[in-house]
Amino acid sequence: MERVQIAEDLSFSRIVHGLWRLNEWEYSKEDTLSLIEHNLSQGITTFDHADIYGSYTCEGLFGNALELKPSLRNQMEIVTKCGIVLPSENRPEHRSHHYNTSKEHILKSVETSLHNLKTDYIDLLLIHRPDPFMDPKQVSEAFIELKQEGKVRHFGVSNFKDHQWDLLQSHLPFSLVTNQIELSAYHLENFEDGTLNRCQQHGIPPMAWSPLAGGKVFNGEDDKSVRLRDTLHQIKEQTGARSIDQIMYAWLLQHPSKIMPIVGSGKKERIDRAVESLELSLSHDQWFEILQSSMGHDVP
Repeated sequence: MERVQIAEDLSFSRIVHGLWRLNEWEYSKEDTLSLIEHNLSQGITTFDHADIYGSYTCEGLFGNALELKPSLRNQMEIVTKCGIVLPSENRPEHRSHHYNTSKEHILKSVETSLHNLKTDYIDLLLIHRPDPFMDPKQVSEAFIELKQEGKVRHFGVSNFKDHQWDLLQSHLPFSLVTNQIELSAYHLENFEDGTLNRCQQHGIPPMAWSPLAGGKVFNGEDDKSVRLRDTLHQIKEQTGARSIDQIMYAWLLQHPSKIMPIVGSGKKERIDRAVESLELSLSHDQWFEILQSSMGHDVP
């Protein structure tokens, strides 16, 4: 599989597997291990987590599976996030939903993630959401300490706009390496507001969450969903793709910014379809047909 260079000493698989629903799949440790091995066999080596996923359970479920075959750790890259605080029966000390990017919270979150994931290092740590109360000096101190201790190799952000990125980057002695943002043929905000342009400007490959728009395009009845679905079906027939989800992946993959879609399914056949989309080629006309059907009007 094609790989994307994130940093001088770190590359990701072009397709990333997302584990945010792992707790909903009701997999045994053995089932989860089988899924991990299947991904690796398809060239998917990058796995995306967050401390809060599954009400703070998904990292542990993944780690329990990885513990059955620890040698697989050397064949993968693990991404996780911190900074969101959620009330949960698994975190009874949490009183409210808020953000916390204090040095103390980041360090504690990473220690917990390392324990849950059954690993002694994280390849990439992201701040999960922009925090209006963020002290960039504290984030910087936490990042520097984690890097010096070898607990985290590289750092990035998720859902940050340009000014938020610039604020944090200005306090760091090393570069942030990615911004994980919502990108899909349905959700165009980060195409339109300059966020994706900033990634290209600085050579920062973005990760795309919800690349299938949460399934909205498949069954939504709003005008945009219907309009876009019709166009995707037309292009599916033109290209010989197996399904419109492959067209949605291909649309992102062909963008010159080296977008890395996060596939959040636990079904091997759906993961395989995403991998197959790497072989699809959309014409320039087809790419813009999808864009314009999403916008609901012609380009200016």
